[in-house]
Amino acid sequence: MDNKRYVTWADIESYVNHVIFDMYKDKWIPDYIVGLTRGGLIPAVMLSHKINVPMHTLKVSLRDHAEHEENLWLEDLVYEGAKVLVVDDINDTGATLNQIVHDWRLQNLPGHNVKFSVLFDNLSSGFSQKVDYCATEINKAEHDEWIVFPWED
Repeated sequence: MDNKRYVTWADIESYVNHVIFDMYKDKWIPDYIVGLTRGGLIPAVMLSHKINVPMHTLKVSLRDHAEHEENLWLEDLVYEGAKVLVVDDINDTGATLNQIVHDWRLQNLPGHNVKFSVLFDNLSSGFSQKVDYCATEINKAEHDEWIVFPWED
């Protein structure tokens, strides 16, 4: 693909700070941060350090090797009322975030305490909910570009 956007480490720092600002503005701080492998791990760790909230990982890989973990204890935390922030680098097609909604049965839990945060939110994705916190919105239906993160380059 010729249409690539290269993201710098300085950009990542700024994007993570933007997400934190929006959470503070909403007066919402999670009890747990869940970083999605692989792309969500670095922003999740940064968030965890900056707001001093414990972080866990969850493997949801639908593109490279089509596999995912079902961490039922994470789902249990949600059903017990814990506030959980799920973090990924990009909401591209919506499939990864939809998998979590399905696995954790969030569609059956109105008023749940799970929020989703990404650095890039593709407005034309098929995500069944909305991304709660994002640093940058894109629309791949209008302008298709491949985001290249510094940990991929």
